[in-house]
Amino acid sequence: MIVLGVESSCDETGLALYDTQRGLLSHALHSQVAMHEEYGGVVPELASRDHIRRAIPLLEQTLAGAGVALSEIDAIAYTQGPGLAGALLVGSSIACSLGLAIDRPVLGVHHLEGHLLSPLLASEPPQFPFIALLVSGGHTQLMRVDGVGQYTLMGETLDDAAGEAFDKSAKLLGLGYPGGPAISRLAEFGDPAAYKLPRPMLHSKDFNFSFSGLKTAVLTVVKKHEQKLAANICEQDKADIARGFVDAIVDVLTAKCVSALKHSGLKRLVIAGGVGANTQLRASLNAAAKAKKFRVYYPELEFCTDNGAMIAFAGAMRLQINPHAAQRDYAFNVRPRWPLDEIKVV
Repeated sequence: MIVLGVESSCDETGLALYDTQRGLLSHALHSQVAMHEEYGGVVPELASRDHIRRAIPLLEQTLAGAGVALSEIDAIAYTQGPGLAGALLVGSSIACSLGLAIDRPVLGVHHLEGHLLSPLLASEPPQFPFIALLVSGGHTQLMRVDGVGQYTLMGETLDDAAGEAFDKSAKLLGLGYPGGPAISRLAEFGDPAAYKLPRPMLHSKDFNFSFSGLKTAVLTVVKKHEQKLAANICEQDKADIARGFVDAIVDVLTAKCVSALKHSGLKRLVIAGGVGANTQLRASLNAAAKAKKFRVYYPELEFCTDNGAMIAFAGAMRLQINPHAAQRDYAFNVRPRWPLDEIKVV
């Protein structure tokens, strides 16, 4: 069975073909980072318009890369939510229109389920059950995963997501967009002893997160420097603050993951979402895994950010469980807000 995946939830347009026999056949991705950079963040209207321009050329590129004709596609999976409403409407309308045109069933996929299952695309995928940390610009959640559609929420952020805190703190330091990679790179040159920033909810005895206070701590340090010097802070001070911020957020994420594994009795941890590409987080989790005798799994770096491959794969997994999950009802709707724990076994 060959499944076409369409992803358009935010600022990446992704198309991919996944074959349940041969694996991932081809995928193509366009990132809008350069377009949104001058605005310091994603502009929803511009994102939607760009998805319209990119989707069909990326579809043609994906088909050509796989050597597959439209008529060979068995089903189409698309991101139904969560995400930006206008961006989701572009992808869903293209997927459903294409399904109607070639008489193939379509299936709406939860964006976070795509991220959650993306490490299974790796050459050495994890086995169920496992603990998963979904960590991105919009979400920070710990889940127990017992199978496709079998997700139990253990904890989540009470305010800012980890990726959001990265971006906001980077902006406070005058770094470019996207802020996460920029502050992570700068932290490599910082002194870890210069600033000891708070570790919110580190000892809360639950699996929830809170990062807005950490962002406020960065703001406080920056303002104190500017008032003291009557000028902008120097590059070394920026690097030291960045290091203090990154160390704090990594410590919290690592500790909560270790606590969730201990509570569940499981020995497999999966990291999914854009922040999963962070080098400091990976180093910390790898060290914890070695010390605590568990194994950690990551998606390939190209699948950490939004992409069509994870949507095609998630759709294929659901169709293997229930071949009738996809429908030939092409009247689509999107779900900009869609809790992952509402996803059930199909």
